[in-house]
Amino acid sequence: MDARSLRGLAHPLRMRILDLLALDGADTATGLGRRLGENTGTVSWHLRHLADHGFIEEETGRGTRRERWWRAVRVAHRLDTNDFRDDPDSRGALAVYLHETVHRDFGQVTTYLAEDWSPEWRDAGTLSRWQDLRLTPDQLAALNAELEAVVVRHRAAAGGGAAPDAETARPVMVQLQSFPRRERDER
Repeated sequence: MDARSLRGLAHPLRMRILDLLALDGADTATGLGRRLGENTGTVSWHLRHLADHGFIEEETGRGTRRERWWRAVRVAHRLDTNDFRDDPDSRGALAVYLHETVHRDFGQVTTYLAEDWSPEWRDAGTLSRWQDLRLTPDQLAALNAELEAVVVRHRAAAGGGAAPDAETARPVMVQLQSFPRRERDER
């Protein structure tokens, strides 16, 4: 992701819109406005902004002239925060993006915990924490790469829902947070 794209995405409402389109599929400004508790005109403006930056596209052949359907573009947008930390023009957008990402992830976890799930789904989920690791930066990067490879392998094995047990499959969120922490005497 470049600086222009980051600035185009780094808005709380745009990030929520993109998340809904990526998770739940295509929708209209009216539908998204209803789901987000926002004015349709405001949502429409943000949809056009996301489209200008290549995050979403109009779903042609669906709807009418007045009802436009939008979908998330299925491309990976990888953000290396190091590319923007020293750029004064992007620092604010990066702060908004990271804040909203953490806020969204926290909200998804708390929603999961508050929902009533059947025992097999409740027992299959996990919130795990390991605090006894001591790693070098290279080791931490390798750990993250291995964990990402596991997720990618499982996504490929699922084949877009074509698995033999697709009737019992559900959308699953995987959130990985791994980062160094300061020792007590460093804080």
